[in-house]
Amino acid sequence: MTPSDRISAAFQTRQTQQQLAFIPFVTAGDPDLSVTCDLIRELSAAGADLIEVGFPYSDPIADGPVIQSSYTRALNHKVKLDDIFAAVAKVSREIPTPLLAMVSYAIIFRSGSERFVQRAVEAGFCGLIVPDLPGDEAAEFAQLTSQAGLALVQLVAPTTPAVRLERILKQASGFVYCIAVAGTTGVKEALPSDLTQMLGQLRKQTKLPLAVGFGVSRPEQVRGLKGLADGAIVGSALVKFLTPKEGETLDLPTAKQDVKQLANDLATAAHG
Repeated sequence: MTPSDRISAAFQTRQTQQQLAFIPFVTAGDPDLSVTCDLIRELSAAGADLIEVGFPYSDPIADGPVIQSSYTRALNHKVKLDDIFAAVAKVSREIPTPLLAMVSYAIIFRSGSERFVQRAVEAGFCGLIVPDLPGDEAAEFAQLTSQAGLALVQLVAPTTPAVRLERILKQASGFVYCIAVAGTTGVKEALPSDLTQMLGQLRKQTKLPLAVGFGVSRPEQVRGLKGLADGAIVGSALVKFLTPKEGETLDLPTAKQDVKQLANDLATAAHG
C-alpha cells in the first residue's frame, strides 16, 4: 500500500459505513513541536481519519487570522523545516492516522521539489496540500508526487471557473479539498446555501472523495455535510484554543483539553 492508498482507505472505510471522514488541522510548532506531536496523538485517539499538519509560512495563502497568528507564533519560536520533519517522523510511527502536509510551494521550492517530496515520504506523510500552487499548473509536481506514492490534494472554490476546474481535477489525487466559502479560512456561523450545488457538480466530474473545509467549525455543521460530502476539515476552530488571550500566557493544559473535547465532538458528529 502506497502512502496515497492509506488516504483512499480512510475514506472508503467511512463511505462504507455512510459516515464522514473527520480531518482536523494542527500548526507545526505552535507553541512548540512537542505539543504539536501531543496534539496529533490526541486527535488520532479522538477519531481523526486524516490529520493536516500546517507548515508555518510568513505569507500564508487563504488562511484566516487564527491560523495566520499560529504560524507567526511558530516562526517566532524559530521552528525549522528539519525539526518539523523529524518530529513528524517520530509521531507518524506511533499512530494509525494518515498525515497530510499543508505547505506553501515557496517552502517546497526553496527546499528543492524532489528533496522535499522525498523527505515528506521519509517522515511518514501520505499527501501534500499546496494552496499556492495553482492546480491547473501543477502537472509536473503532480507527476513527482505520484511517483513517490504521495497524494497531491487540490483545492477548488465556489468561484473556480468550469474550464479551470476541469484542469485542476486532472491533477488531483487523494481527495478534493472543497472550499465552502470564498475568502480565507476561519470559523463561520453557517455554511453557504450554494454548497450543495457545488458538491453535486463536483460529483459529476470526479470520483475522488470530496472534503469540505473553510468555515466548518461545529458538530452541527459537520452533521449537515452528511449525504453531500465525504469529509469535513476543521482548522481554525481547533487552533484558536492555542491562541493566548491578549496580555495573558497560554494555559496549555486547558488548551489541550479544549482541543481534545472539540475533536471528540466533531468526530462523533462525523461518525455518528
